[in-house]
Amino acid sequence: MRNWRNGAAVATAAVIGLALTACGSGTSTTGTDAAAPAGSTAKASGAVTFWSFVKGSDAVAKAFNDSHPGITVKFETQAGGPDYYAKLSNAVKSGATPDAAVAEYTRLPELVSLGAVQDLTPTAGGLVNTTFPDSIKQLVTLGGKTWGIPRDAAPMLYFYRKDVFDKHQLKPATTWDEFATLTAKVKSLDPNARAGAFLTGDANILTDLSWQAGARWFGTKGDAWTVGIDSEPSTKVANYWQGLVAKDQVRTFPTYADEFWQSVQKNQTIGYVCASWCAGGLKATVPDQTGKWAVAELPSWDGKPASAMWGGSSFIVPKGAKNPAAAAEFIKWITTDPTGVAAWYATGASSMYPASPELVPVAKKSFDTAFFGGQDIFAVGTKSYEAVSSSWTWGPTMSATDKAVIDRLGQVSTGSLATALTEVHADTTKAMQARGLTVAN
Repeated sequence: MRNWRNGAAVATAAVIGLALTACGSGTSTTGTDAAAPAGSTAKASGAVTFWSFVKGSDAVAKAFNDSHPGITVKFETQAGGPDYYAKLSNAVKSGATPDAAVAEYTRLPELVSLGAVQDLTPTAGGLVNTTFPDSIKQLVTLGGKTWGIPRDAAPMLYFYRKDVFDKHQLKPATTWDEFATLTAKVKSLDPNARAGAFLTGDANILTDLSWQAGARWFGTKGDAWTVGIDSEPSTKVANYWQGLVAKDQVRTFPTYADEFWQSVQKNQTIGYVCASWCAGGLKATVPDQTGKWAVAELPSWDGKPASAMWGGSSFIVPKGAKNPAAAAEFIKWITTDPTGVAAWYATGASSMYPASPELVPVAKKSFDTAFFGGQDIFAVGTKSYEAVSSSWTWGPTMSATDKAVIDRLGQVSTGSLATALTEVHADTTKAMQARGLTVAN
């Protein structure tokens, strides 16, 4: 786990510095400091407005309120996806800013570059530095400053119907070649069943499997950004999945939502790629399939362990927060305190993999693995976490990149997904240049 992204430390600092310089808003003085300086004896109190789309956030806010009488957290549920980040950015601009908010790792660099996040270095920098491994710390420590406190990691996993696999003496694939054979075998055994799925409305599956394959969509060269979205590893992933779709060895779904869950309920989807947090959703959605599912590490291209992260989130204090000190105390509790972290699991749906390795035992104790036949899914998650490919950097305009990907994912069935990547590359480059960023050829 501790070797992931070590190679990206210098690049991460550099790219955030470039983003801050280009947008000119990184040094905004809107709002107040995130909290009192380290070592202050001032006790935080008052009301905290909390924005989140993460499941269980309401229960966590209540648990905090019950144990911290001096602070009242008012939870306001939010819709996830691009609309959330647009709403958050607009709130900062208008002054209607929440005090605490969720920020996925993919979007934190963009929020920082837009000047929408308060610097937590004085009050949380030491905590983040000593609590989290470099693999996570580097996702929230940008340009040498701490901008958020990590909540979870999201190592990718393969979810599969163990009862069906056992019945037909099948095993989870260890290579993508084996996975192609597996999906063909499952289709031949049951024409209605598939052991894989491809999403046409979610950028993560293509992005993160490209990451796993060794792609590096963003980086730096001197004082400029580099873009490598249509590089060989990404093209290989695009062509591979397009081939599976063309042969009807995997089905397409917009997202892991209604249509997908109906196929799971009907035993038509018996395997799919997702992340550690997906275990809770599976358990909550098809409880009648308790004991039938299991998880495995992702297949890789060469058979050696390799993974990536699908999601993962931190909590931030947005610029202009009215009560940043109390907000900082709240997000520390829900991300690093064992009692606070346990509150995420209290609803019975959360299967998040804690960002802090020391809190994994809390996860194991809190999450009932009966749905997975008692399998230690966190042990599999740890292996995947430790195998996350290094040197990945998120770009400064991921909202534009994600939209460009989603707009073209349908080409997996009707066109060329590899060509779509070239178009995404071009759109992303234009978006970065429009923000005043220099992009190297």
